[in-house]
Amino acid sequence: MITILCSGSRGDFQPYIALAQQLKKLGKDVRITGSKSFESFIHSYGIDVYPIEADIETINVDPKLLKAAGSADNPLKMLLAFNKMKDYGIYMVNDYYSACEGSELIIYHPGCTIGYFAAQKFGIPSVLASPFPLHKTKDYLSVIMYGRTKSNALTKKTSFAMLQGMLWMASKDSVKGFWKKRFGTLPDNFGCPFERHIDKKQPAIVSCSNFVFKRPDDWNENIHQRGYWFVEEPCEYTPSDELAAFLNSGDKPVYIGFGSMTTLEKHENLGEMAVEAIIKSGQRGIICGMGKPANLPNSIIAIDSIPHSWLFERVSAVCHHGGAGTTAAGLKAGVPNIIIPFSNDQFAWAHRTYDLGIGTKPIPKKELSSDKLADAIRYALTDKIVENSKSLGKKLASENGALECAKIVLECLKR
Repeated sequence: MITILCSGSRGDFQPYIALAQQLKKLGKDVRITGSKSFESFIHSYGIDVYPIEADIETINVDPKLLKAAGSADNPLKMLLAFNKMKDYGIYMVNDYYSACEGSELIIYHPGCTIGYFAAQKFGIPSVLASPFPLHKTKDYLSVIMYGRTKSNALTKKTSFAMLQGMLWMASKDSVKGFWKKRFGTLPDNFGCPFERHIDKKQPAIVSCSNFVFKRPDDWNENIHQRGYWFVEEPCEYTPSDELAAFLNSGDKPVYIGFGSMTTLEKHENLGEMAVEAIIKSGQRGIICGMGKPANLPNSIIAIDSIPHSWLFERVSAVCHHGGAGTTAAGLKAGVPNIIIPFSNDQFAWAHRTYDLGIGTKPIPKKELSSDKLADAIRYALTDKIVENSKSLGKKLASENGALECAKIVLECLKR
């Protein structure tokens, strides 16, 4: 049995579900750790779940901390939010450790470092699986500083130290407290494990396309980046009659939706602003997850959640918050991306799409207006951006990151 340790929101789980799907296709028993609230979601993809009893709801995480974590729009705020959230990790680490027992290999998200130390304790391999480039490189800034500071040797080094430091800080104390309580001491070689994944028995795998961030030449050969990890939907999505009729009634619409950002905090008039921007741009549009503003014109439809893999291929451009998974889906669809970053690594993906010529200049949420969004929509639909987006979408279609990384995991087991 291979066990995958993961945590976070629905979007955080999807790449790991994709990896699990490919491992299962290759004949391995695999399961994902997840809170009970995600159990049915993970099961819907045919993947077994090891349920985590303690989650954000059951341990009563202060809503103010969740809000702070979801709105941290600079590295200092991110650091402070991670520092405050770390106290809750100790409630979950016991279940994560139990999930590792009886496994033959552990794959872990960088926020679940208990996986590394548990694997060491059980004498089994561990694989670091990151949803973004995590290892130090001289090629570019890390995702918490990319596009937000001048790139030079010092800032590059500092940016990766900060990224790894924050992720380690989020789980260090919980691992330490659990281990001392259970074994009376600290784990052997206790410390940040990320840069230790540099041999064939302990490789690292990354869900990112080499056409988005080229794999750095200064990475160790056992750090593998083969493309994004996309889930395979269990069945073809069937839209509502209303949505199907709308899509068939005119030109491809622009999509606007901000995912979990609109559930972490109420953003007043965001839906109305999106509607105004679509009208000003002269386009048809779909707004998602922002309710149904009053007096919607026939050229705009409001919907709730929907599979991005199905919808994004049927629109002219996608406007979103810049989550790593949503960005990947937008790039794969081969359409322009308009990114309104709210917090954390979203700024990096916003700047990267602009640098690649497949998206608009980032508009931070704090600076958003209907006029700026309308201008961004018009810019995104210019011929050059549209053609660049199509070209990148075709390149991403040539990669199968989940399958290739699943093969690396199996090769690790053989050794």
